Amino acid sequence: MAHQNVFTLINPQNGNLAFKLLWFDDNSHFDHLQRNNYFSLIWITKGSGKVKADFAEHQFEKDSLLAFSPYQPFMICTKEDIQGIAINFHPDFYCIHMHQKEVSCNGVLFNNVYQPPFTSITDQAKITLQMVIDQMKTEIQNAELAQYELLISYLKIFLITASRLKREQLEELKATPDSKEPFILQNLKDAIEDHFKTKHSAGHYAEMLNISPKALGKLSKNYFNKTLTDLIAERIIIEAKRELYMTNKTVKEIAYELGYDDEHYFSRFFKTNADVSPQLYRETVGFGRMV
Repeated sequence: MAHQNVFTLINPQNGNLAFKLLWFDDNSHFDHLQRNNYFSLIWITKGSGKVKADFAEHQFEKDSLLAFSPYQPFMICTKEDIQGIAINFHPDFYCIHMHQKEVSCNGVLFNNVYQPPFTSITDQAKITLQMVIDQMKTEIQNAELAQYELLISYLKIFLITASRLKREQLEELKATPDSKEPFILQNLKDAIEDHFKTKHSAGHYAEMLNISPKALGKLSKNYFNKTLTDLIAERIIIEAKRELYMTNKTVKEIAYELGYDDEHYFSRFFKTNADVSPQLYRETVGFGRMV
């Protein structure tokens, strides 16, 4: 008898996916471009390959945890069968922005434009994560009182464990002499974080850091696997998505705050990068305005 390999909870209010657990033993779910209106965590337990995400391509090995935000484009390419477990959850089920103080995964697991979108799972973390997934599986089959609350608690444990792991790995990377990124790239990251709302062109940052655009572009491509223009665009889109979800500002107001006087130009820019219009993003990802 084949065991069930997918468990899904549907939001009764709107019919959208709320939470889903999926066991997979090949790449058929991810071998085409994905742009989903929910968060995805994909734990590869067997096999290796490469993941195309946003503007970059990265190699991954077994026991990698891939993490993607709503409408973040990604695709997994493999030459061998992969196996693993995927956890999908909609922002209406659990919003990482609203609970940033609790789980601190935004900018670490998700929406980290400067790092590959995966974490290496250690043997110790594997035990914890597997245990949490087993609990999720049991609970999702149990339509008991406070089912959502319990599932959210397990999801938090999963996210916190993975975020801590990713932070540790980033710290280790910083301490490794061979992989030390040039000082100028830390300055570039700081400059993008400080100025992405007002400065949109690669030339602005090259001028600010007193380096030629060509040299800075080459450094960006070598270390971040993305062009400088792509890096800036990705950072703007992450902020736009956050504003669309967390506030009731109009698209025009959000565009203006992100340095775009022309709302239509901004909407086209958003659609090019997110594959949906700002309005459709808000409609399908939901609206979690903080109260």
